[in-house]
Amino acid sequence: MSELVPGGNLPLPGGPLNLRVPGPFDVSAIVTGESGKVAGDADFVFYNQPAAPGVRLRGDTLSVEPAGLRAGAVRVTVAVSPAEPGTPLARLPAPVLQVGDGRGRAVARFAPPRPGPETVLLLAELYRRGAAWKLRAIGQGYADGLAGLARDFGVDVVDEPTATPAPLPDPRAASSAPSRLVASPAPGPGTATAPGSAHSPAPDPEGFLALVNPARAEAGSPPVVLDARLVTAARAHVAALAAGSRLATESPDGTALHQRITATGFAYVTVGEHLVSGPRTPAEFVAYCLRTEQARRTLQDPAFTHTGLAYATGPRTGDVYWTALWAVPLTPDALARTCADVVELTNRERRRARLTPLATDPLLTAAAQAHSADMVARDFYSHTSPEGSQPWDRAAAAGSRRRTIGENIACGQRSAAEVVTGWMNSPGHRANILKPDFTHIGVGFAGGGRTGTYWTQLFGA
Repeated sequence: MSELVPGGNLPLPGGPLNLRVPGPFDVSAIVTGESGKVAGDADFVFYNQPAAPGVRLRGDTLSVEPAGLRAGAVRVTVAVSPAEPGTPLARLPAPVLQVGDGRGRAVARFAPPRPGPETVLLLAELYRRGAAWKLRAIGQGYADGLAGLARDFGVDVVDEPTATPAPLPDPRAASSAPSRLVASPAPGPGTATAPGSAHSPAPDPEGFLALVNPARAEAGSPPVVLDARLVTAARAHVAALAAGSRLATESPDGTALHQRITATGFAYVTVGEHLVSGPRTPAEFVAYCLRTEQARRTLQDPAFTHTGLAYATGPRTGDVYWTALWAVPLTPDALARTCADVVELTNRERRRARLTPLATDPLLTAAAQAHSADMVARDFYSHTSPEGSQPWDRAAAAGSRRRTIGENIACGQRSAAEVVTGWMNSPGHRANILKPDFTHIGVGFAGGGRTGTYWTQLFGA
């Protein structure tokens, strides 16, 4: 049996599989195609809809028969949420995924880092590679409930009208007002949908997008959409700014802006921010940003697809404080591209030094990804973990048998190019990148935490 770490994967045996999460949890599954979205409401398996082609939920166990999935299905994402709606996962025993084959033999086990305030956890995904199926451990949390998770995969949770209609905070309330799951409709005229996201856009009562998107269009950049999670993070942060009458990425209680974003369940590749005081209206705020070179570059950055805006008035001074967030959401494909970019840029430096390029090692990759995720989850930055494990310990725990191990870490950089440049400008990190003895590499990345981004390179020989 394989013990998986976040980002780790392994080939699956043919035939049916059983995925069990014992404890006070609801287990659910979302079936998606190449687009990463569901084809319809039948692709969402949960307690109110316990079966789909190739997938069946019985109690705490999902049975998956890959050969029986609907046509075009290439991925089954497994999630857990508290059996009691709204309960933070931190208050419950840590969920553990147990994977077995059709004969009852153990295949894999995954115990993710302990969740915090999240109410849903993406545990793992089964995905097809050619004719074979593999399992990848994830461990990504969501703070906006099972409905928010479903919407990110293209499902709308629509409340059926009743005699006394009320908004549902979670689909479990369907006993009083049944929820109907439908595929997201195509955007209508004038609707901007950011690539790679099906999350419901936030309302825009201030007309922020009408100010921002024309300015982006002038620079040749695509439109952005307001995301409710980024708005929530911006509101929490700007309230702290106004209360303290100061502009900072960290509020007086020590909470960093990036930690607020992570707490909402928004996982990202990169984030930009505007922290401003003075403008009285959204129009004045946007005009200020366009007058300032660095702020204008962020507002018009073509990479950003999601945004969130909030403002608050300081109680002592009457000044208006603003927080705007700009983000690229983290998807499995985006994570793979980001890590591949780091490998390519690293090998470019080795080729310049007439050294053999490094080959990607999946075990080193799993260990590197686990360390980046751990630094975010436990708010530390070090080669030594809180319990004392070192890079070679983590590599061995992931199954690597490499004789020599080296590690580079970094935090705060916004792109693969920026982090590799930083490492090359540091003698110790540069020595690892250009060490002739190293033959293999694994790269990990996680967005969030106090500094916003955490990077790990793990080298082996």
